Amino acid sequence: MAMRTAATRAAATATSQSGLRALYSSFSNFPFNQPQDKVEKPPPAEPSTNLFVSGLSKRTTTEGLRDAFAKFGAVVDARVVTDRASGYSKGFGFVRYPTIDEAAEGIKGMDGQFLDGWVIFAEYARPRAPLPPINNGYPQGQW
Repeated sequence: MAMRTAATRAAATATSQSGLRALYSSFSNFPFNQPQDKVEKPPPAEPSTNLFVSGLSKRTTTEGLRDAFAKFGAVVDARVVTDRASGYSKGFGFVRYPTIDEAAEGIKGMDGQFLDGWVIFAEYARPRAPLPPINNGYPQGQW
């Protein structure tokens, strides 16, 4: 009921100001929260030897990823993350170089390039956030 009253009040003030055009063109008088214009981006990852690669095709294999990044330095490890059930790529993977300089060259050379028909994006991998402890709602140590 309160929402209907607020919406009716907003519509009445909009129509009284300059007709239906104000109602359909702007909801500046609408009493509810509007979406934020600015979306907070996470801070850039610190340079490391581990790269996060996104935008991979479902056909991309670990060997294909390794070969593509090996042009820019010695690849220690490359891994395409796959779905457990189907075995297809989930669309991202990781590449590890021995030095930060080679990792920077890998990013510079492969970021925004095509691999298996898809544009891929390479950036420094962020460390995984720690997982919360799992206790299933039971108090610890009281049994």
